[in-house]
Amino acid sequence: MLRNRVFRRAGFDKAAAGMGLDGLVPHELRHTAASLAVSAGANVKAVQRMLGHASAAMTLDTYADLFDDDLDAVAERLDAAARGSRDTAPNTATVTPITRQA
Repeated sequence: MLRNRVFRRAGFDKAAAGMGLDGLVPHELRHTAASLAVSAGANVKAVQRMLGHASAAMTLDTYADLFDDDLDAVAERLDAAARGSRDTAPNTATVTPITRQA
């Protein structure tokens, strides 16, 4: 089992410092991965599985602010879908007269 302390001493801290990222800790990369996944369009269940969280609620409790932009995108897609269905829907206002047969 790789321990965080050993991993950091074995090279992580030196590599981070070499990139000008003194003080970076591996856990921050986890948050970066989550935010990149959300910005790439991953849903909360995908992020939950990626991070190994026990539930989507745990993921949302931690990263809920990352999903705020999703609400705007969903609203825009729903609006576009509604406009599209109105534009392509058959004309249902046409009335066909009923005639009696003799």
